Amino acid sequence: MNFTPGASNETEAVNYLDTLLMAVGSNVTVVVLGITINYINATMVHTFNKHHIFKMNPRFILFIHLVVNDMIQLTISISLFIFTYTFRTIYVSICCLFILPAIFTTQNTPLNLAFMAAECYIAVCIPLRYNYICTVKRTYIVIGIIWAMSSLSVLPDIFILLATEPLEFLNSRVYCYRDSVFRSTYSLKKRDASHILFLVVVWLTLFYTYFRILFVAKAADADAKKARNTILLHGFQVLLCMIVYVRPMLLQLLTDLFPGGVRFIKFAVFIINQILPRFVSPIVYGLRDKTFRKYFKQYLLCTVALSIYPKTTLKIPT
Repeated sequence: MNFTPGASNETEAVNYLDTLLMAVGSNVTVVVLGITINYINATMVHTFNKHHIFKMNPRFILFIHLVVNDMIQLTISISLFIFTYTFRTIYVSICCLFILPAIFTTQNTPLNLAFMAAECYIAVCIPLRYNYICTVKRTYIVIGIIWAMSSLSVLPDIFILLATEPLEFLNSRVYCYRDSVFRSTYSLKKRDASHILFLVVVWLTLFYTYFRILFVAKAADADAKKARNTILLHGFQVLLCMIVYVRPMLLQLLTDLFPGGVRFIKFAVFIINQILPRFVSPIVYGLRDKTFRKYFKQYLLCTVALSIYPKTTLKIPT
């Protein structure tokens, strides 16, 4: 079979057009999903701040912390996704400014879900001690513990980076993801160990709270059954978040199975791992809790403004 220069150029043009359309479509999809989810989450934060009843409830304090954490994580992830398509590589020093908060917020999510599951367990299984154990002050202490645990997992990577890499590395350009910046063997081993530790603790917490609540729910009211379903949603959310820990192996497996769809595979994994878990959070409390849903729908649909400024009839003198 003979290939002419014209046919070769035409094939290259078609491939370039396909790549361009895939890039534009992926970026537009990601941005639209990000704006939509962040708008919903921002409305939830606004609802929380407008009503004192939610500010005094440990459950909603933990929930709003998760929502704000998700907004930060989602914004950074989408920014990095766009940078990857636009600039391909960026300076290591600039990449660190994005990577560090992204890692912090990614680590925070399963820990926050574990504490929310524990709060459900206390409310259902030991309700008489709930007001003593779950106070507003202790809830904010728990949030501080979440960030401290994430810090202990991430900050050592910075010291390892400064100790093992030359200063020229900070001015070099790389693909901006964690393993390309914190590429030391020590960092990789520490990362795997911290991931395993976090996941074991989180899953043990979810399993213990779920089965204890399940036992109580057999002979209890609808609130216990609702708490059981909440734990299941937490488990589903953690399962989606776990993909980030097995992402390299998952990408390699899917690439081997579908070698022609590498770009689509990376895009699909990004949607499932980074965006879909952030969509679950509004469902868990924002739509399932009757009190919160009542106010949330008003602000989401802007009906509060309509009720404050009703239609008036203008009388024209004759």
